[in-house]
This record gives sequence, C-alpha cells and structure tokens, in this order.
Amino acid sequence: MTSPTPPSSVSVSDDLRTVAPAFTDPRALLLAPVSAATWRGISQIVVGSFVLVLATLLLTIGLSLGLSLAILFVGIPLFVGTLLLCRPFARLERARLHAQLGVEIPAPRYPRRDGILASWGAVLTDGRTWAHVAYIVVAGLILTVQGLLVTATGSFALGALVYPVVAVAGDLGAPPVPLVLLLPGGVLLAWITALITQAGSLTMVRTARALVGASPRAEAVEAARQAQTRAAQAQARATQAEGRAVELTETRTAAVGAADEERRRIERDLHDGAQQRLVALGVELGSARRKVSSDPDASAALEHAHREVKETLAELRDLVRGIHPAVLTDRGLDAALSALAARSPVPVRVDVPDPPSLARASASAQAAAYFVAAEALTNAAKHAEAGAITVLADVTPADTLRLVISDDGRGGATATPGSGLDGLRSRVAALDGTFDLDSPAGAGTRLTVEVPCAS
Repeated sequence: MTSPTPPSSVSVSDDLRTVAPAFTDPRALLLAPVSAATWRGISQIVVGSFVLVLATLLLTIGLSLGLSLAILFVGIPLFVGTLLLCRPFARLERARLHAQLGVEIPAPRYPRRDGILASWGAVLTDGRTWAHVAYIVVAGLILTVQGLLVTATGSFALGALVYPVVAVAGDLGAPPVPLVLLLPGGVLLAWITALITQAGSLTMVRTARALVGASPRAEAVEAARQAQTRAAQAQARATQAEGRAVELTETRTAAVGAADEERRRIERDLHDGAQQRLVALGVELGSARRKVSSDPDASAALEHAHREVKETLAELRDLVRGIHPAVLTDRGLDAALSALAARSPVPVRVDVPDPPSLARASASAQAAAYFVAAEALTNAAKHAEAGAITVLADVTPADTLRLVISDDGRGGATATPGSGLDGLRSRVAALDGTFDLDSPAGAGTRLTVEVPCAS
C-alpha cells in the first residue's frame, strides 16, 4: 500500500487542474469566463490585495524603525518582532489560499533555540522567515499587476458588451468601433480576463508554495526522517516478532518435554506403586482364600488385604488427581483451590473475590492455575517452613486469569532447571502467560502467575 502524496510535493500540473483548469481542459477553456475557478481567482485578488497592502505597511514600518533604532538596542527586538510577525502572516496566507482557491500548502518548520539572544539569532538567520518577507513583496507585485490587467480587460469587456444595448436604447450615436465588432470583442476580452485571472491564481499559489510553505530541502529531509523512522519501526517489529517466534519455539519445546516427563512419571508411579500393590494384594487374597476354611486366623490376612485395597485406591485417586483433578472439571477452579487448601498441612486462606468470573478462563488456563497452586502449596509445606499461606485467584481487566500465592516462610525459592517450579514456568509460558517468582531470603515467597483467559 503506497502512502498518499504529501501536499508539499504537489506539482504544477496538479495546481493547474485546481486553480487554472482553462489551461488543461478544452471544455474548461470554453467556459473560462463563467468558471468557478475564475470567480475564486477574482475574490482572491480583492481579498489578497487588501491583506498584502496592510502587511506591506506593517512590514515597512517595523523593519524601518528596527533598523533606525538598532543603535539604541531597542531597535533589535523590534526588528526581530517584525520578522516573527511574518510567521503568523504566512499561516494566514496559507489558510486564505486554502479557503479561496482550494489548495493546501504545508507549513514550514522553524528553528528553535534556548535563550533570548540565541532565539533572536535563530529568527534572524532563518531562511524561511526571510522567504516570508520576500513573499509580501513578490505577492504584492503579482496582485498589483494582475489587478490592473484584470480591471482593464474586464472593464473593456463589460463596456463592449453593454454599450450596444445602451446605444440602441438611448440613441447615443455611432461608437468608435462598429457595433457588429463590439459583441465578439467583449466576449474575447471576457475570455482573456478569465485567463489572466486563472494564470494569476496559479502564479500566486506557486509563489506561496515557494515562500510561505515548507522548503523543498526541508521537505526532503523530513521525508527522509519519516522514512528512517518507519524503517526503524518495521525493523523493531521484525526483531520483536523474531524474538517472539524463538520464545514460542522454546516454550513449546519445553512444554512438550514437560509433558513427556509427566507421562514417564505416571508410568513409573503406576508400575512401581499401584501395580505392585495390586500384585501383592492378589497374593494376599489368594493366600487368605486357601486358609479361610482351615485357619481361624485367616481373617487377619483378609483385614490386611482390605487395608491394602483402600491404600491402593487412595494412591490411584492421588495419581488421577495429578493428571487432571475431577473437582476442577465438576465444580470449577474455586472449589479445586479450596480442595487443595483442605489437604494442605499448612493453614491456607483462599481468596476469590468473584468466583463466577473464573469461569471465563479456558480449561487449560484453569488447569495451569491449579497445578501451579498445587506445586506451590507442596513446596511451602515441605521446604518453606511456612506458618500460613494465602491464595488469591481473580480475572484482571485485561482478561487474564491471575493467581497469587504468598507465604510467610523462609524464602529463597528458585525455579532451577529441571525443578517443579521450572516445569510450571514452562507450562505457563506455553499458554503465553507470565510467571513471576519473588522469594527473598527470610522474607517469604510470592508467586504471581497470569494466563490469558482464552488460552
């Protein structure tokens, strides 16, 4: 997508089509005497002449007094002040030409310096400000010449068109020019007046672009600066996107590795724990069945087998809960956090300001929050020597699920590579979340996790 052409780069042909269409279009040439561009040009002559006469008087008086009083020092600020007045005048001229001729002229940039003397020097050495002074003189001459030509040709055209009618009605006698030539002569003069008017408008616009608008050099510098800025922004976005891609690749790899490690852990737990218990239970039950008819003490073996069954079931429930807790699916994150708090050997206070809002978070976001809370509570109970733990869960205005877990333990926790906290960090990063661990030694631990609700 190409950017629009800035007003400062408007060509002569563009201005011709706007203020002098008679020079570009045969139909506009035929209709030049009644064209809107012609009448706008006439209004521009009238208003512009008044404005420039006033500006010329003020400029002449101000500069003359400033030069004559320069020896008394008071003339210097007067001279500088007169030059400074040329800047709002230039702004007025740009607005006037825009309103009367429909052209837009870009404003120039003026140098700025700190300090009174430095700022005066900047005004005195600013080429654009002196160009505004030149505009007052040049534009005044253009309007003067154009006004005289338009007045002369327009007056003759009006006289040539009106005289035949008045002469016939009032019997004024024979004119110096045959009546048969007056009418076409008047039309020709009206057409010439329109062309002079439009040509003068074009001259004024091009002069204004050169003297009260931005200089071509400044425009080129500004365009180059904007291009460099856009290029730098594009490069920054590209670098950011590249970094984000690398980060996502790393987090996805870490998440896959963590999932693979979790599957191996589940396999080990099933093989070494529940499976061995069930094998031993089968042996116990077989032995009890053989002894129950002949040995009155077989009931003790059955009791032991029953106890093993209950312990195995409890272990399987813990294992299933480690994969995905049923309470999280059935009753939501609020109840799941309360269940974790109830099982913790350290007193836990769960704070959920708006429980229904947690339902806005996706299942994966809620699961991540649950496992972060489970790992944090386990670490606090085993290693932190904490006396109390607080769990806060809410949804932020940015539509992220936030979980804050803090304890009053000894602190010093770190998410070292391969640790449980590091695995949780990878899980959160895989969901485009943030993982912030603040655990200064001797000052407790505060873990803050934010996961987008749409994760």
